[in-house]
Amino acid sequence: MSWLSITAEIGARDAESFSDALLAIGAVSVDIHDPKAGTEEEQPIFNEPGENGDKIWDWARVTALFDEGVDPAEKMKAAADCAGLGHVPDYATGKVREQDWVRLTQSQFPPIRISGRLWITPTWHESPDPGAISIVLDPGLAFGTGSHPTTRLCLEWLEANLEGGETVLDYGCGSGILGIAALKLGASLAVGVDIDPQAILSGSQNAEQNRADMHFFTPEEAPRATYDIVVANILTNPLKLLAPLLAEFSGGRIVLSGILERQADEVVRIYAQWFDMEEPVFSEGWARLVGKKRT
Repeated sequence: MSWLSITAEIGARDAESFSDALLAIGAVSVDIHDPKAGTEEEQPIFNEPGENGDKIWDWARVTALFDEGVDPAEKMKAAADCAGLGHVPDYATGKVREQDWVRLTQSQFPPIRISGRLWITPTWHESPDPGAISIVLDPGLAFGTGSHPTTRLCLEWLEANLEGGETVLDYGCGSGILGIAALKLGASLAVGVDIDPQAILSGSQNAEQNRADMHFFTPEEAPRATYDIVVANILTNPLKLLAPLLAEFSGGRIVLSGILERQADEVVRIYAQWFDMEEPVFSEGWARLVGKKRT
C-alpha cells in the first residue's frame, strides 16, 4: 500500500488552522516544520524568562498524507476553504510506500560512541562495550540524543573534566542527557532546568531509565543555588540573554554550546564579564565555550 503526500509552504501563523483543516478532510497525518531547518537560516524558537512567547517561524512547511487515489487539487482547495486562507497555496505531491516504520526509525539511530568509555545506546540495542559507561536514551520529543555536534561537544568536555563529586546544573536540559552523563561520570548532584514541560517529562523518564537521581525544574521553580559546573547547550540568543542568570548559578566552571562558530566571539565577550574564558573549541561549524568564574 502507498500513500499520497501533499506538501505546501504557507505563512506559519496559518499553519495550525491549515493542518487542522487537512485532518478534517481526511488526511491520515500532518507534519509541520520549519522549511529552513538544518540551515543557517533556521529560525530558533525560544521563550526564556523575560522573552515574548509569541515567536514563530515566518513560513512553515506542511506535509499531509492521504489515501492513494484522492485528487490533490480537490483536497488542497477544500483545506484552504476550511482554513479560511482565501487562496490555494502552491503544493507538491509525492508517493510514500508502506513500510515497517518502527524498524525503519530504529535503524536510523544506532549506538553513538562519544569516547572510549562513554556511549549513547537506544533501548533497542545492546551496549557495544559492556565495560563502558552507557547512557540509555531513545530519540524523542526533547532535544539531545548525542548525535548533534553541540551535544557531543558538551559530553566530551564532561567526560574529560569531571573528577567526581561535582554538582552540575544543565540549563536547557532537553532530554536530560548531559546531567545523566554527569552523574554516570561521577557527579554528586545534577539538576536540569527547561522551559518546555515535555523536556521535564522526557528528562525525568530518561533519568529513571538510567537509574540516575537527577532533579528537573522549570526556570520559575529552579532552586537558587550555585553549582560547580553549569552546562547550557541552547542557542546563541538565549545564551546572551541568560548570561547574568547563569553567572549567578555558577560557582566554578561554565560550559556553553549551541553557538555557531561565527557567533563565538560575541558570546565570549559577554561571558567574559564574569568568567575567564578559554579558547573556543569547534566541531562541524558549532562552538563550545568554557569559562572559569572569577572570585
